[in-house]
Amino acid sequence: MQTRYLFLLRFILPLVDLLMLNAVYLISFKFESYLHSTGAFELQKHFLMICNLVWLVNSFVFGLYGENGANKTEKIYRATWKTFIGHFVLFTIYLFFSKAVEFPRSFIIIFYLVLLLALVFNRFFGTLFQYILIKRFKLTKKVAIMGNNYTAARLKKYIKLQRNIDFYGFIGTHDGKFSNDDGELHDDTIQQISEAVKAGVKDLYVCIPPEKMEDMKSLIYEADKRLLRLKFIPDIFAAVAASYTMSYMAGEFPVITIRNEPLELMSNRFKKRAFDITFSILVVIFLLSWLYPIIAILIKLESSGPVLFKQQRSGRNDIPFWCYKFRSMRNNTTHSTQATKHDMRITKIGRILRKTSLDELPQFLNVIQGKMSVVGPRPHMLKHTDEYRSIIDKFMVRHFCKPGITGFAQVNGFRGETKVTKDMENRVENDIYYVENWTLMWDVKIIFLTIINVIRGEDNAF
Repeated sequence: MQTRYLFLLRFILPLVDLLMLNAVYLISFKFESYLHSTGAFELQKHFLMICNLVWLVNSFVFGLYGENGANKTEKIYRATWKTFIGHFVLFTIYLFFSKAVEFPRSFIIIFYLVLLLALVFNRFFGTLFQYILIKRFKLTKKVAIMGNNYTAARLKKYIKLQRNIDFYGFIGTHDGKFSNDDGELHDDTIQQISEAVKAGVKDLYVCIPPEKMEDMKSLIYEADKRLLRLKFIPDIFAAVAASYTMSYMAGEFPVITIRNEPLELMSNRFKKRAFDITFSILVVIFLLSWLYPIIAILIKLESSGPVLFKQQRSGRNDIPFWCYKFRSMRNNTTHSTQATKHDMRITKIGRILRKTSLDELPQFLNVIQGKMSVVGPRPHMLKHTDEYRSIIDKFMVRHFCKPGITGFAQVNGFRGETKVTKDMENRVENDIYYVENWTLMWDVKIIFLTIINVIRGEDNAF
């Protein structure tokens, strides 16, 4: 729904910002030269090029002049603030480490104070100018909607929030039936289309079920006759309960994806894997390297058997893998059932390990192997996977990503023994929410919350 104004804004905004940046730099330069007239400072004019490059790099990183950024005023404000902070950090570091000549520190204060004020006035008057242009010169595109369903209602709500779009109204009957059984448009519908075109409507968004697409020949004919562009939006909400996204394969075939999975993008998977390897190696070097021998000796002193306990659990795409833990139970006892609060199988050192979650530390080796992630849905025993997949809706969805040492469900208190089915349902609900809304910073937050919970102590850790 882009208008000429929004298209031009993508080019006008960076041009105005660069002119403003250079003007502020030169004004600050002249003012500083007036306060401290040093010959050496004259050599600093070449830093103006660096100043511009740093601004352009930061604006690219934070999407200040991108297509999405120019469409929303609040996005421009947010990206501007991030670009300003990024410029301050990078340019200041560059100036301080530059060995060309001594750079007056007061210049930095003057420059960024003036730049901040200039940006505030720039964005304020830019928003005011945009408002005046849209209202006075009507730089909006008038659109209408055809359809009486959930998708049409959502589309109306979205359009009403867009300043660059003028919503004309709905076309068609109240029941949403704008054609007869033969696919011919009703006379009332044709009349409404004619009136809409005369009123300046350029685009008509048609929200219909996919099976009705073949009945649109008559509508296409009437629209072509009146130079009215049709935009078909399939109303599939009734058929699809989950949220969905649409994309195009080879730029030709529309693909409807039922579930949003950020980790399906290779770039996101790369970032998560890089973080997992880095974090796990640091844990192994600085924690597990000296703690492993101590825990191993304590486990051996209390009971005979191996130091590590390994068990097959369900991994990504339901592929089994061997999950490692410090052994917290007596050897030769069954591990096919969940541990309970006063489980007699748990040793004294094992109870401490479980309470502090130290028994999970060997799973960082699983992370390095690529079988697990630091953050993700907790892996279950194969027996429990087979049991819950048949009684809990969407249970297997949590296996779309790698299991984790900690997870969103765990920091929300859904860990340990699941006494009733509702406990597992809550855990699965949190796991699916994580799968559908993953971000790298969210992983970091979950790790911090996990550490806080370990220090504070958890009732369900046993």
